[in-house]
Amino acid sequence: MEQSHKIRIADCSCGQVSLVCRGEPTRTAICHCFECQKRTGSVFGVQARFHKEQVSFSGDMVEYTRLSDSGSEVTYSFCPRCSTTMLLKLHAATDYIVIPVGVFNEQDLPTPSFSIYEERKTGWVKFDCQMEHYL
Repeated sequence: MEQSHKIRIADCSCGQVSLVCRGEPTRTAICHCFECQKRTGSVFGVQARFHKEQVSFSGDMVEYTRLSDSGSEVTYSFCPRCSTTMLLKLHAATDYIVIPVGVFNEQDLPTPSFSIYEERKTGWVKFDCQMEHYL
């Protein structure tokens, strides 16, 4: 199968929400901001960014909107039954949908190309892959 025709499926924990992503993401990134730490319950979040035309979904989701550290709005869409965050929409980048990599059924996404908010990175976190680093 050609990479451009790759189809990836993502599901919430209870299976009520399902995403279908066609093709490759424009990028995959690691974020150490405090809000990603809260959203994931971990020390960072890892997300893949797709053009919105590449993503379709089934199932009902509820939304929560907050201001990002940069002052832009971010909207989380999550399953109302199990609370899995399925996607994020950045109001500063309306042509894209951001999907947490942990919801994909197969972990075959490209290695993250950059790491952001590293001034908030937990000291013991280390990466052995090449990527750009931003404070």
